[in-house]
Amino acid sequence: MSPLSKVFEAGATDCRRETIQSPNERQTMTDASLDELGPVDYVVVEFPAGASNFTGEMAKELLALVDSGTIRVIDALILTKNEDGTVDAAELSDGGELGELQAIEAQLAELLAAEDVEHLAAAMEPGSTAGVLIWENLWAAPFATAARRSGGQLIADGRIPIQAIIASIEADEALTTEGD
Repeated sequence: MSPLSKVFEAGATDCRRETIQSPNERQTMTDASLDELGPVDYVVVEFPAGASNFTGEMAKELLALVDSGTIRVIDALILTKNEDGTVDAAELSDGGELGELQAIEAQLAELLAAEDVEHLAAAMEPGSTAGVLIWENLWAAPFATAARRSGGQLIADGRIPIQAIIASIEADEALTTEGD
């Protein structure tokens, strides 16, 4: 069992779900049962050394997803992989002034253990920085709940990277063009 799985089991009776009453008014529900939890996803977005351009656009889009009730942010980390391969991890709140992200900082559960951080950072290039975001898909929670209550269990899921979809479309277009 991974450290993240242990955290979900340990915290199952103290899950917090944020629901939206209006774009500017959040209400926190406590003691949500594990049966009501939506699917949880994560991403690791790497920024090569010297290539990051933090304009606030990502924060704005993340907040829009939270405010619309689409997702609930569970954890957010900033990872830095040093030239010697060591990794420094910082919680979102360790970064100082959060600006608009202050609204979600208080909701973070800090689920990732050191072992999880090492695993996530393995794909990073030395000298790079990465953002790690873990979120609950609130939009899918009612379906997931209904599936579990019906006796269903998830046996497979996946994600197709947009780069793979673009490459596939371009390959098909190239074949079509060659055939003309």
